[in-house]
Amino acid sequence: MGSETTHTLPIIDFSSSLLKPGTPEWEKLKSQVRKASETYGCFQALFKNIPQHLQNSMNAAMEDIFSLPIETKKLNVSELPFHGYIGSSSKSLYESIGISYPDNLHNLHSFTNLMWPQGNINFSEIVHWFSKPLSELDEMIRRMIAESFGVEKYLDEHLNSTYNILRLNKYEAPQTSEKKIGLRDHTDKNTTSILYQNQTDGLEVQTKDGEWINVKFSPNSFVVIIGESFNVWMNGRLHSPRHRVMMRGKETRYSAALFSVPKESYIVKAVEELVDDEHPLQFKHFRYLDYLKLRFSEVDLNYERPLEDYFGASSCKD
Repeated sequence: MGSETTHTLPIIDFSSSLLKPGTPEWEKLKSQVRKASETYGCFQALFKNIPQHLQNSMNAAMEDIFSLPIETKKLNVSELPFHGYIGSSSKSLYESIGISYPDNLHNLHSFTNLMWPQGNINFSEIVHWFSKPLSELDEMIRRMIAESFGVEKYLDEHLNSTYNILRLNKYEAPQTSEKKIGLRDHTDKNTTSILYQNQTDGLEVQTKDGEWINVKFSPNSFVVIIGESFNVWMNGRLHSPRHRVMMRGKETRYSAALFSVPKESYIVKAVEELVDDEHPLQFKHFRYLDYLKLRFSEVDLNYERPLEDYFGASSCKD
């Protein structure tokens, strides 16, 4: 589906100490964030609040947790789809562990004690100090987008409607020069995703015209992806891109993804001010947990546009 392209994702620098709401630096980046979110639905964020030594520690922490016995990793369970442990299968090289509320140190200690009954304070602190600035970056990006569309008065409600999940991911090296599927192409259901990886590439993002961008992470860069729920809130003004992981060679890939996720009972719907004659309603409202369960129950079905199929404008009756 689609061909490869020489295009690259926009790179936006968030490292300025002068980056505060209302400053010229803020206004400049706000414009860049909006354009990238509309055109690609994602971009690389240069963000120096996670220093290299913490990135190195995070890489080691991911290796440590995935080296645990499978029986231990399977203790990472949740009643919610896509929240607990996901094992590798014959269809992919992917293995993943989910940690809810990673910016809460008490919650992290509880998770860590489940994985390491003897305790592992070092793991908890690394994950906490890694997740906290990413959560702040997520809030900054969402604030910029809300401001750029003139709906910042709803921002507090919007921010309070979500919580964070950190997913730690391992992609086994395929030991071949041919590309193998690490994670099949999909769109993110949640609000926003911020991706980090070790030095092994593999992420690919599809453009609106169907071409695939091979993402080359820059030093201190994180890839920000607009999720479907955020796009619904913005009445389709943004773009939620399909993306995948394709692996080749002998290097195992580790990545961490901070997801901002609507709370289970939250009703995802467009901001009223963004619906008018020029911009008619794109999606009917839905409860996030309902959509989560739909996607989970049909995980093996490869929908091109799952959100449109379930809740698109053609099914809007009111």
